[in-house]
Amino acid sequence: MHIPDSFIPLDQAVIYWIIALPFIIMSMRWARKELDEMKVPILAVLAAGIFAIQAMNIPIGMGTSGHMVGAALVAIVLGSPWAGVLVLTLVLLVQGFAFADGGITTMGANILNMGVVSGFVGYYTYAILRRSLSTSIAAFGGAWLGLFSSAIVCAVQMWIAGTFPLVPGLIAMGTFHLIIGFIGEGLITSIAISAIAKSRPDLLEETSSRARKERAEMEAIV
Repeated sequence: MHIPDSFIPLDQAVIYWIIALPFIIMSMRWARKELDEMKVPILAVLAAGIFAIQAMNIPIGMGTSGHMVGAALVAIVLGSPWAGVLVLTLVLLVQGFAFADGGITTMGANILNMGVVSGFVGYYTYAILRRSLSTSIAAFGGAWLGLFSSAIVCAVQMWIAGTFPLVPGLIAMGTFHLIIGFIGEGLITSIAISAIAKSRPDLLEETSSRARKERAEMEAIV
């Protein structure tokens, strides 16, 4: 999933950076507005966990690899896809500059794929599914679709760059991430969100917001 520098021409890589930059800025604005003493440690723990799981790469072929992302998990826990963008940006910066995992020029594309696409698709899929399904199933569906969508976008980017043909790329990236999404991303996210919802529902932004709203309504009545 990490696109190396040589896989995308510099002129295209610059375009991806330009597209990613507003999302990065908005995620930082979200952080200044929403992060508090309780959320900062949660964000740090999630970032460390994502950094660790992304170290487990599965070779796919044509110089690419597959792995879990974690943006949907962050977005669901903290109640905003901007949280996923922020955490994945931080993780990718450390991976790229400190460990040479993924490219520097192509980091804009990687942030778009793993932070923006996976985070937004995962979070809003979860939000839609949560209306009629359980928390665990909704979390699974959101994480799975977020990962799969980011893999497809990655394959299209490398096709545009001329790195490899579209159909083989879609088959390789799509198939492997379908599997990774089921046995890794989706399952881990589902278990994590379910466990938090049962043991510490106050840590979930969705639950905390609902509780604050209910308290406000009760205080207004009183």
